[in-house]
Amino acid sequence: MIRDALQGVQEVEITVTGRKTGRQISHPVWFVQEEDSVFLVPITGSDSDWYKNVRRTPFVQLAANGTALSSSATPITDADRVNHVVEMFCEKYGADQVEAQYPRHDVAVQVPLG
Repeated sequence: MIRDALQGVQEVEITVTGRKTGRQISHPVWFVQEEDSVFLVPITGSDSDWYKNVRRTPFVQLAANGTALSSSATPITDADRVNHVVEMFCEKYGADQVEAQYPRHDVAVQVPLG
């Protein structure tokens, strides 16, 4: 089960559909989990290619520890919700790391775990 695979993991691999090529593209990304969802923050915010791909095809695959889940992906653009996700990132990874790795955080993505 994907919830078990996420325990103690620092990053997941997401696979998105390329908006121009239609190919499957995979990236390792940081994540946080709250209740029944995983939240992702694109490193360069709304300029990130994988975020643009999710906006075109709102479906991703998450993989961790040999377990994968295909699910819908919902972009989050509301500033308060994005800030909440960024705060969770700071708690998990450290505020200094988040500031260094994520120069822009104007959006986030929610992926329900099923």
